Amino acid sequence: MEKKVLVVDDEKLIVKGIRFSLEQEGMEVDCAYDGEEALKMVKEKEYDMIILDVMLPKLTGFEVCQQIREFSSVPIMMLTAKGEDMDKILGLDYGADDYLSKPFNILEVKARIKAIMRRTEKKAAAETKSKIVEVGDLILDCEGRRVSIAGKEINLTAKEFDMLELLVFNENKVYSRENLLNIVWGYEYPGDVRTVDVHIRRLREKIEINPSEPKYVHTKWGVGYYFQR
Repeated sequence: MEKKVLVVDDEKLIVKGIRFSLEQEGMEVDCAYDGEEALKMVKEKEYDMIILDVMLPKLTGFEVCQQIREFSSVPIMMLTAKGEDMDKILGLDYGADDYLSKPFNILEVKARIKAIMRRTEKKAAAETKSKIVEVGDLILDCEGRRVSIAGKEINLTAKEFDMLELLVFNENKVYSRENLLNIVWGYEYPGDVRTVDVHIRRLREKIEINPSEPKYVHTKWGVGYYFQR
């Protein structure tokens, strides 16, 4: 799939050079020449990468980076003409993924972009993989919110799934009934802790071969519940 890159710099020759070079690599490139325009474009379109100059009209690159980080984790590479260490550190503190000092070699820009995109893709693949958890015969698909035991799909209610997901991802951690009530149902929930007991009992009836001798969801008497493989 074609990678989408936004190049933001008020120096049009720099933008033109980067755009030409990236388009030669088969990337789709949009351009912005001030901070406000850049921010507007990022809100309207999804990008795989943003190349962002520090010194921009209307909003600085740091301000744009900071505001983008409020709603997006898109990789950002800052460009700085000053080349001072403090600027570079500040850029990364605002949420940038990398920085490059001007004047730069376009080959280095391309190499950095490709490296960041590879890291991002690997991270996304790892996150997707982690959304499917296998514990013995039990398979938990967090994305599809499905559970199966020995290949047979088990129909759980939303709260049963939420509770199982929490316990699975925090294996061996004991949750009190009050904790489970607050996390799964929310602090404003008017019910009492017996709600948790009822849901645990129903969950065991669905996922355990012998609910009275559970294989997955265990009780620590007087404390709470925990998951163990």
